Order: sequence, then structure tokens, then C-alpha cells
Amino acid sequence: MRSLADDLRGRTDAELTALLQARPDLARPAPGDVTSLTARATTRASIQRALDGLDLAHLQALEAVVVAAPASAGEVAGLLDCDVARAEELTGRLRELALCWRSPEGLRPARPVAEVVGDPAGLGPPGADVPQGADLEQALAAQDARARSLLDALTWGPPFGALGRTGPMAAAAAGLVDAGLLVRLDEDHVQLPRQVALALRGGRLHRPTATAPPEVEHSVLDPVVVDAAAGGRAADLVVLVTELVDLWGARPPRVLRAGGVAVRDLTRLAAHLEIDADQAAWLLETAHAAGLLGVDDGGRTTEPSATWVPTTLADEWLEDEPGARWAALAQAWWTMPAAPSLVGAGPGPGSGAGGRVNALSTHTSYPLARVRRQDTLRAMAALPPGTAPTEDGLEGLLRWRHPLRTTRLGGEHGGTVVVLREAEWAAVTGRGALAGPGRRLVTAGTVEEAAGLMEPLVPPAVDHVLLQADLTAIAPGRLDGPVRTLMHLVSDVESRGGATVHRFGEASVRRALDAGWSADRVLADLAAASRTGVPQPLDYLVRDVARRHGQARVGSCAAYLRSDDPALLDRVEHDRALGLLQWRRVAPTVLVSPVPASTVLDVLRDEQYGPVVEGGDGGLELGAPRWHRTTARPGAPVRVSSVDEGVARQVVALMRRGEGARASGLDDAGAHTDPLVVSAVLREAAATGEAVWIGYADEVGGVATYLLRPESVVGGRISATVGDGNALRTFLLHRVTRVRTVE
Repeated sequence: MRSLADDLRGRTDAELTALLQARPDLARPAPGDVTSLTARATTRASIQRALDGLDLAHLQALEAVVVAAPASAGEVAGLLDCDVARAEELTGRLRELALCWRSPEGLRPARPVAEVVGDPAGLGPPGADVPQGADLEQALAAQDARARSLLDALTWGPPFGALGRTGPMAAAAAGLVDAGLLVRLDEDHVQLPRQVALALRGGRLHRPTATAPPEVEHSVLDPVVVDAAAGGRAADLVVLVTELVDLWGARPPRVLRAGGVAVRDLTRLAAHLEIDADQAAWLLETAHAAGLLGVDDGGRTTEPSATWVPTTLADEWLEDEPGARWAALAQAWWTMPAAPSLVGAGPGPGSGAGGRVNALSTHTSYPLARVRRQDTLRAMAALPPGTAPTEDGLEGLLRWRHPLRTTRLGGEHGGTVVVLREAEWAAVTGRGALAGPGRRLVTAGTVEEAAGLMEPLVPPAVDHVLLQADLTAIAPGRLDGPVRTLMHLVSDVESRGGATVHRFGEASVRRALDAGWSADRVLADLAAASRTGVPQPLDYLVRDVARRHGQARVGSCAAYLRSDDPALLDRVEHDRALGLLQWRRVAPTVLVSPVPASTVLDVLRDEQYGPVVEGGDGGLELGAPRWHRTTARPGAPVRVSSVDEGVARQVVALMRRGEGARASGLDDAGAHTDPLVVSAVLREAAATGEAVWIGYADEVGGVATYLLRPESVVGGRISATVGDGNALRTFLLHRVTRVRTVE
């Protein structure tokens, strides 16, 4: 008798390679021969994983094979209400996946498939005493309206009904049972046999046919417009991450004791970047997945606790072209297991002990969100370029493409709305449609290919600003290079958009002076970067701040504050905001504090006093700004492992060698010791009635050999006849050391 193993054994190397690529769980660990491959392919877990990847058309085709087995393409076509060519296409794919196999009589499902599928299409089991053919049609036609209404209620499932013991419906049910159209389960319950249900359905399995994908409600956009919108989004993304690297490189936030970023730090970042907290959380998770952010535990610094800082990889990223920088971030988002939408969520899946999920914490890990993200964008990739589906239309397409998986992946944190919103942030889509670079990324293209497509779409950076008389400067595009460094040092961003507005103020100018710049250098560099001259108000501002800058000088006492202006020291001494510094006046021009000089300097600068550091010789010490960095941790971004063609070919070659050893008659050739394979071979033998040799360990450690014909394998026990006997014996499955089929 042929079996699935025989079907697989007769396939070509190319067909087996395709099977292993489609079902990668079969290749790890590598099976030793085709029998081992069959055993692994017929486990419930592997079959369920394969069914999760099927669309509704293939699932219904599989149900048709289960119902009609052994089934022909014509029978499947009749059950699915489609043409034979489509039925052959669907069943051919099912056979490629080893979910069914071809016997001389027709297609049969792999043994556990029927168990996993359950009642196919809401049909009950076949009845033993049901009229056949024309007799069934006559029996149905002879029923009155009450009996017919009872049959109609059970036709499309579920096939079970509960009835009272008396009354008109009970009498109608009794008549149907007598006619063989219903099966009585007990005194109160009846069941509609499969043959009767199919006759009432007109030979169809399902009321709506699903052999083709549904029509998706959508709007059509010019792909050029879509790509241009995505290019603008990519430029915004690059700017935001650059700002993040600059901000956290200068002032890194602390790592919470439970991991992640504090709410106040997330809020501060969102305000600085002028985005909402949801997008800020997404930005952090994406940058972390790309390896641009990491934890500095203080091993090489003087900070007392760990902080979130940019990694050394961020410096390399900043030097890349905009297209490559976008591609690194988009690829990280595409593959990361984190669900940024969980940030801020209350108690529930993934929440921390306090009931709130923090950004960059382990509680944002939610791999099902990655599955839904990839399913959604691959569904969009199946639509023509420029297609912007509606949310409902895309949901319907997803339910058809992955009906089993979609039911588990909905909800607030894995839904289509979240995916589409994040895809816009990641510049994978533009105006609701999948952009060209994004399409290349989600359809197994390389990161380099996606970067090459995005590069010409990103608006070029500008190298100048326009200085205004109201102490602002307008950057008519994305700033990069020395001009961006200058503007971020001497000004603050007031508003973002197509043109960014920078505001000059005392605090921003003092920031440059604290870094050791002179007023002349600030004004000269601004004049070189501007297409307009330096306005007089800006010149006055810079020189006025520079004149007052450095009047107070901080040294070590623990710290002292010295100034030639006693009035300034009077104000500092009596400033309540500086009470923590515990000033003591030792001279008209000198204050001393027990607080370390670095802290005194930071507090005075926060209160806008503009101090500078004085060295032991009385000269000024102007240190360069400190940029925090940590080593990039390996393993980011996360990548999903799969089986490529090369690996699959190696596994097939290994199985062929195993089959050769089995056929050559070497010691123990064809014997299996893997418990998974032993169990599968015994279950297959019980289903087909074949005999097998087993090695069986007894109570004292010896191993005896038996020729068995298994009848059932249930609950870890094997019921089988031994040799040519007829008496059933019971064996414990865990004591079977090896099994070999009888040739």
C-alpha cells in the first residue's frame, strides 16, 4: 500500500528542496532519510504551522480533499464550485506542501490533517444508513415543510441539533431518523450525516466560494506621487533619528531599574522632536533595533548608573547616504519583534509589574505584531503599484490570505491601523500605498536594493540658511554637515516642516560660548552659512551675551565662584534657586561651596548665569562638548531565520544518503531511534495496517525484538498483535528503542 512516505520518496531533489523551503521546520534538525522527513511532516505542530500559511482557497481545497478522499480533481472542483484547472492548481500546491499525497485511487490527506482540520466545512461524519443517489433525492423531496425547515437549519452547520422529546419538531426529527436523513445521538440530540448535508448544499462545501481573492476597495494613485511622498517621509525619518542621536549623545537619559526609558524622558524627547509620544516610542524602538542605541553601564565612565546612549554604529550611520540610512531603519522596523504601540499600555499582555509598558523595555516584545506587520505589507505588495487600499478592504484581503492567523493577530496592538501608521512613519508607504523602495524591501529584496531605489527620492540636503531680523533663521530644507552642526549649537528649533525655523536666544548663544567659541567666530560662521547678511539684532544679541559671559568663574574648593562684579555675587548668593549650593562669602568677590565644581557649573548654567571654568593657574578651561557613545551590541536588528535553497539542497543530499544506506542492507539500516519518528512510524502503521519491527526494553534493561502489527497508538500505549497471532498485547511507547518497517 502506498503512503505519504512513498510519495515523498518518489519526488525529485528539486521538489524536496521546494518542500523544505516552504516548510522550514522540517529541515531543522536535518532528517536522516525520507521516513524521518515524513514523521516530522505529519506531526500536529508542523501541520498546524503549514495551515497557518495557507490562504482561504487552499484551506477549502484541503477540506474538499478530506471530504472526498480519495479525491479526484473533478470531485474537488465540484465541492469548491470552480473549474477543474483551478482545482488542480490548488491541490497541486497542497501536494507540494506534503499536506496531501497521490495514491492510485486519488488524492489523500496526510494522516493527521483530518484531525487538525476537524469537521470540514461544518459537516458531520458520514452516516451508515443514509440513502444513496436517486434514493436520497427522493427521500428529501418527500419531506414536509416542518421536516424540511429542520434540515435547512442544520445544512450549513453546525450539524448537531437539540430537540425536545415531545412536540411537532420531535415528531419531524423522528421521521427523518426513520428515513435515514438524520442520525439520533441520544434521546435529545440528532446529527445531520455528511451525505445529506452535501445533497442539501447542492454538492458545495461552502455557501460563499473563496477560490479567488476578494475585491479590495481602494483608490489608485500615481506611483510617482507615492514614491515622492515616501521620499519626503524618509527625509523626515533621517532627520528625527539624527536629532535623537545628537540629543541623547549630549544628555543621555537614565535606564530605569526595571529597564526601558522613563515617561518623562520619552515626553521630553517627543517635545524636542515635535512629535507625539506614540511616534517617539516607535522611533526609539526602531533606532534600538537598528543598533543605533544601547545601554552604557558606566564601565568606562564616571556615571553612577546605566544610561541610554548612541552606539558607535550610529557614527557610521551618520556618515552614510540618506538612502542607506533610511534602509537601515526600515529593515530594522520590518524585522524587529517589538510592538511600540504597547508603550504606555495598562495591565495586559506585555505590561510590566507596575502595569505600564515603558519604551525600550523587554515588555514591548510581541512577535505576533511582527507577523501581522509582514502579512499586511505583503498583502499590499500583491496589489498593483499605486494601489491605496481602504482599511476594511485590506482587512478582508488579510482574512482571505491568512484566515487562521488573522483571527489571532487582531486587536489594538497588532491591527491593520497600527501597521499602516507605522509604515507611513517608516516611509515604506506613501499616501497609503506601498512605495517602490518599500515594495522591494518587503518582497525579499536586499537592503542595498531598497536603499538604491530610495536614494534619488530623498530631497537633497541644503547647505545654507536665511537669517531673519526677528532673531530666527529659516532652513529651506534638510540641513546636513557643518551647517546642521552650527545651527544646532547656536540656535533652537522653533518649528519643523518643509522649512525649519531656528530661533536664536541668550541660552542658545551661551551654549556656543560655553563650548569655547568667541562672538566673532559665531558671527563669522553664521555669515558664511547664510544667503543673507547677519542682521543687526542678531549681532547685538551675540556680542551682548559674550560681554556678560564668563563674569563668574568656578574653581575647586570643593568649588568657588569668583567674579569682579560684587553685585553679581550678591544676586547669586541670595538666589533661592541656588540654595542647594550652600554658598559662603569669603571675600567681596569670592563665594565658596561644598558642592563639587562640576555640579556648581551645571546648576549655574541651568539658571542662565553663564559661568566658565577657571583652572588652577587662574586661566580659563574651555572643554569641548562630550558626546556619549557605547559599543553596539551584537544581535540587533533581529532577523528571522529561514531555510534558503542552498541549505535545503544539503538536507536533501543527506536524506538521499540515508535512503541509500537503508537500501544497502547495512547494520540497522532503516531503523529509527528518534522518539518523534518512532511514534510517527507506529501511528502510520496503525493507520495502514502494516507490520513493523520494534526493539523493546524490558524491566531489567534488556532489549527484545518483536514483529508487531499495531492496531492503535493512544495515550502512550500501543495495542498490537505480535507475529502471526490474533491476541492483542499492550506495549509502552516510551520503552520502544527503535522501529523499522517491514519491506
